[in-house]
Amino acid sequence: MAVHDHTHRNGGLHLPAFRRQTVPARDTAAARTDAHTARAYVFATLRLLTGFVFLWAFLDKTFGLGYATPSGKGWIDGGSPTQGFLSGVAAGPMQTTFHSWAGDTWADWLFMLGLLGVGVALISGIALRLAAVAGTAMMALMWLAEWPPAKHLADGTPSMSTNPFADYHAIYAVVLIALAAAAAGGTVGLGKLWAKLPIVRDHAWLR
Repeated sequence: MAVHDHTHRNGGLHLPAFRRQTVPARDTAAARTDAHTARAYVFATLRLLTGFVFLWAFLDKTFGLGYATPSGKGWIDGGSPTQGFLSGVAAGPMQTTFHSWAGDTWADWLFMLGLLGVGVALISGIALRLAAVAGTAMMALMWLAEWPPAKHLADGTPSMSTNPFADYHAIYAVVLIALAAAAAGGTVGLGKLWAKLPIVRDHAWLR
């Protein structure tokens, strides 16, 4: 706020007159553009990192890279991506169901295609809505398999999760939904080109 050069008389007193200092419209527009660009790149970074999480899980389980999956135990070597995890479920309302799914060919293929599809979609920036639906469904099933509300597993060992509700599966699901809602595929991605395809324009759920 700037002080006006003139003063007004009021009962013999000299009172300074104030005027409001305005910000040029071009500066306001530039600030908004900068903020929009910053948000776009933040979402793009989050999208790429999350995509790499899914894609890396697919690669490690496929080729047995020695991280979560030991060398020689990968899917390509005849190992099952779901056998160990689902057969080890020891608590929760779907325990028996998960045990019956463990190692089934359809379960292996569905799980691995889900990891690959979500990972590729996020990294490329296309079909984020489909990726959000598929990824959230996967995270919900994995949350049920680990069953964080159980303080201890059936054999008395501590549960894999230390938080009964807000574990990493829930966080990933929210991130996927946020990326789709923000249409985060246009920055450092192919989202804008994907949205121009006739079939995508006619079917918004493909975006």
